[in-house]
Amino acid sequence: MLEPKKRRKSIPVTVGGIIIGGGAPVRVQSMTKTRTDDIPRTVRQIRRLQRAGCELVRLAVPDEKSAGALSAIRKKTSIPLVADIHFNYKLALMSIEAGVDKVRINPGNIGAHWKVGEIIRAAQDRNVAIRIGVNSGSLPKGIGSGVPALLRAIEQALIPFEKLNFQRLVLSVKTTSFNELIAANKELATRYPYPLHLGLTEAGPPFEGAIRSAAALSPLLFAGIGDTIRISLTGDPVLEVIAGYELLAALGLRITGPLVYSCPGCGRTMVDINRLTQEVKKGLKGITTPLKIAVMGCVVNGPGEAREADFGIAGGRGKGVVFAKGIAVRTCSESELSVALIEEIKKRTGGGSQS
Repeated sequence: MLEPKKRRKSIPVTVGGIIIGGGAPVRVQSMTKTRTDDIPRTVRQIRRLQRAGCELVRLAVPDEKSAGALSAIRKKTSIPLVADIHFNYKLALMSIEAGVDKVRINPGNIGAHWKVGEIIRAAQDRNVAIRIGVNSGSLPKGIGSGVPALLRAIEQALIPFEKLNFQRLVLSVKTTSFNELIAANKELATRYPYPLHLGLTEAGPPFEGAIRSAAALSPLLFAGIGDTIRISLTGDPVLEVIAGYELLAALGLRITGPLVYSCPGCGRTMVDINRLTQEVKKGLKGITTPLKIAVMGCVVNGPGEAREADFGIAGGRGKGVVFAKGIAVRTCSESELSVALIEEIKKRTGGGSQS
């Protein structure tokens, strides 16, 4: 059976209360979609993201008003906060002063090395991490294009950090090209000891963007490359967090709760498989034990798949069987199936939470 390769070793970087790299779990992050200077809405969105399992939240800081809001946001939230800075190095200094845990800068548009040096010194004084984020859409002038340009931009960006011996660094290169993203990150993984953040930039709407991101990030994660990820989607950022954990779980890298496997349904299906699946997913909320749950709709593969899972349903004509650890434990009507399954899970896992 194919298994993910051993994780690449990297320098551990502390960001707030978590560690990125150094053997820590692959971290799932997202970014707020609100105006940062709208403090109430931004705080509400951060809390929603945190409840969904987000471990770092990035906030756009396009102006002084946004930077000025960070202190209040910091006081109202507990999750590690990352200030996203472009063009103006003074906004990074303001963000660090406001208490963020990390800043993301794109050296391609920050300007002279002395400006980056000011950011580095401020970060050193406050134990703040820095992410060097190089994006194919905003490379330094005259540097070219493609993978060589992305790598050259990182190389140039690291100069002031290495001069000042600053190692609380995370690196990332982002592009919309699958091939370039994979090639560039594989090269980064061999050249530098710093943790790597992975993400396909401008991936698209939720459905398309999740598929594209999975296609681009899976080869890297499976090869042991990547210490933190963001699935960039147009829409509700909570979906980015859900997609991130689903991807990591599918690769066997990080399973934080039950995984629901359900059949697509066909002309043989004798139960409402769509409704059952949604009911099961809803009933599993709050259960953190890693489990494989099968929701199957007919007698062809249903019983076999349900037996292979930790728990499962195999549907028949208006009724079905509940399986637990490979054994059929209950037969009940379709209307009772999802409730019966959840009851069995909670009964046999002590409530479904890991101790």
